[in-house]
Amino acid sequence: SRRESYLALLLQYPQAITRAADIAGASPWAADYLARHPILLDELLDARNLHTEPDWPQLTCSLARQLDDAGGDREREMDLLRHFKHAQTLHLLAQDLAGELPLERLSDHLSALADLMLDAVLRLAWRELPARHCDAPRFAVVAYGKLGGKELGYASDLDLVFVYDDDDAQAAHAYGQLALRISSWMSMQTAAGQLFDVDVRLRPDGISGLAAISLGGLESYLREKAWVWEHQALTRARWCAGDSKLASGFESIRRDMLRASRDPKALAEKVSDMRKRMHAGHPNRSAEFDLKHDAGGMVDIEFMTQYLVLAHSHNHPSLLDNAGNIALLQRAAQAGLIDASLAMDAANAYRRYRSLQHGLRLNEARYARVDPRLVIAESQAVKALWAQLFDA
Repeated sequence: SRRESYLALLLQYPQAITRAADIAGASPWAADYLARHPILLDELLDARNLHTEPDWPQLTCSLARQLDDAGGDREREMDLLRHFKHAQTLHLLAQDLAGELPLERLSDHLSALADLMLDAVLRLAWRELPARHCDAPRFAVVAYGKLGGKELGYASDLDLVFVYDDDDAQAAHAYGQLALRISSWMSMQTAAGQLFDVDVRLRPDGISGLAAISLGGLESYLREKAWVWEHQALTRARWCAGDSKLASGFESIRRDMLRASRDPKALAEKVSDMRKRMHAGHPNRSAEFDLKHDAGGMVDIEFMTQYLVLAHSHNHPSLLDNAGNIALLQRAAQAGLIDASLAMDAANAYRRYRSLQHGLRLNEARYARVDPRLVIAESQAVKALWAQLFDA
């Protein structure tokens, strides 16, 4: 009742009320998103635009023009970025709720949106950095986790590592400051909301490590000091923003680390031990099945895929691609590393789990848990593949 302009808009455009009601009625999370960002009601006026898949090159140019017009006003730039992100999220949400986007394609778009935001924030942050020593930073953002695997959801945080390739004496300081500023600007809450939560615990030496690391330093760390779980995480890491010249350098390091020859039995013990620790850290005392953490769930599938990459990619280079869990399971089966029918069943289980998890989050469920009878076939298939790999 304090927002007369929005009420006037709805009275003037009754079709916007219908669209808002459709979105809010389909998902409590969507209703809350609209309530937190009422400026998005403007996006409901044009149904064609609302239900058109994003053209990212065109949108990138449009955002760049808006930021240029801001004339260096940082507060306005922050708001422009947030309004842009929220508007594109609403478009994808409307298409998702209308059944127009398969989950895999939705995640591709949400990941592309995050990449775009990171690249824009990087450029703005560098422009305003007092310590910069060159016009164009030789610096990049590497995505891990859901963003790295292009499995981003609406509320996912971003697992990031910041790297550079620059021998200048000022480089380490400048790029460390840039990395801190990017993380801060992405996570900052303004009147227009937030872009993304940023998690940097996967960087070398964790939260206590350098904010940004040279490519050479990253390679040395991964070769000499990294734990097996850090190599597991590397299976779905990718360059996502910044200097594109660093993309090939990082990918070369990633592939070299993954294709190293390992003792499959010793590796299996370490991966299995890490899985037990993770399971113990996420206890489920309910009668429901936790889609992510319970035995036979998503983490099991991810760990099996990572094990297959680390154990066999030196003989089977097709496993080196950051192609996603489903495609990598299929490639492992084609290489004769796992039973083909079990691989297909596990891949289908992963797809089903992601769909159920997505639906639960749209309904603001606290945990991604379901009646175990709904997924008994899927969980048993995943357990069977796990037994083939780790219990033999």
